[in-house]
Amino acid sequence: MTNDAVQTKMTPKIFFNKLLAGTAQGTIIALIPNAVLGAILKYFAEYPFVQMIIDAGLIFQAATPLIIAALIAKQFDFTPARMMIVGGAAFAGSGVMKYNADAGGFITAGTGDIINIMITAAVAVLMIRFIKDRFGSVEIIAMPIVVGVGAGFIGMLTYPYITQITVAIGHVINNFTDFQPIIMSILIACSFATIIISPITTVGIGLAIQLNGVSAGAAAMGIAATTIVLVIHSWKVNQSGVTLAVALGGMKMMMPNLFKYPIILLPCLFTAIISAIPVALLNVSGTPQSAGFGLVGLVGPLASLDAGLNILLLLFAWFAVPIAAGLVAKLLFEKILKLYDSKVVFAYQG
Repeated sequence: MTNDAVQTKMTPKIFFNKLLAGTAQGTIIALIPNAVLGAILKYFAEYPFVQMIIDAGLIFQAATPLIIAALIAKQFDFTPARMMIVGGAAFAGSGVMKYNADAGGFITAGTGDIINIMITAAVAVLMIRFIKDRFGSVEIIAMPIVVGVGAGFIGMLTYPYITQITVAIGHVINNFTDFQPIIMSILIACSFATIIISPITTVGIGLAIQLNGVSAGAAAMGIAATTIVLVIHSWKVNQSGVTLAVALGGMKMMMPNLFKYPIILLPCLFTAIISAIPVALLNVSGTPQSAGFGLVGLVGPLASLDAGLNILLLLFAWFAVPIAAGLVAKLLFEKILKLYDSKVVFAYQG
């Protein structure tokens, strides 16, 4: 009898929490290597050996759907074979690989749509739980075909519609650029501060609507604000590895916390609002490529440096203000108003 043959009582809430936990773990494993190595090694890319390491990080990152879905399947105690079937299905339905007629083959780029990865993985998990051991001795042949290809096909069908969620959010954020600079910066920063701990990809939105200049700086600052708040609140709550992973770009690790304890957005938004003001006043700028990264690899700060911001103002805007605001947020909302307990709401749920 397989490990997952015994079916436990599965409520929608438990099922969703398992999806989130697997996604949080998979995201950090898949994205951190390229975020760290890419940021450090890009200055030595002229050396072929270094460029190969950078390429390896990018290729590893392209396996994001496979890694996330396999870890989702692990949450359901599936056997290794079934975990890989769920992973393969999600890879097929993620959109990370698309056919390009001009190239005459498939092109792999990005990480795929995380929401669609979760949906495809969920379909595959449900199919496996329904099928159980009905395939008997032919499971090794039938399961990859029925579930792997079948759920992957469903994911390919849903992909064009699910990606419209990102497009719709992008259009809303794009409308913020019509406002006065300080209001625009606050609205964009708050949007990206929220999105970075959701299943939506900030990089995809930044590129989709081509945020540039101060609007891109505000987007990256919103991500930076959330990063700093999560680090401050995680410091004495989680293991050092979790806090370090968040600092290096693993903010989506906190997705389960967001859905379970939405109150964690309060200090994030407070810090984003305060941090967005210097963006407008000091003309902290960025590019469509930097908008979705924040402090990861110092992409946001370096983009503003390239845009003409001097080093002292860079340190003030990107570090002094967000860190001060994050510390004030913790003091105000947790210690004074007692709206939450860090040891509960910021404890890693993965």
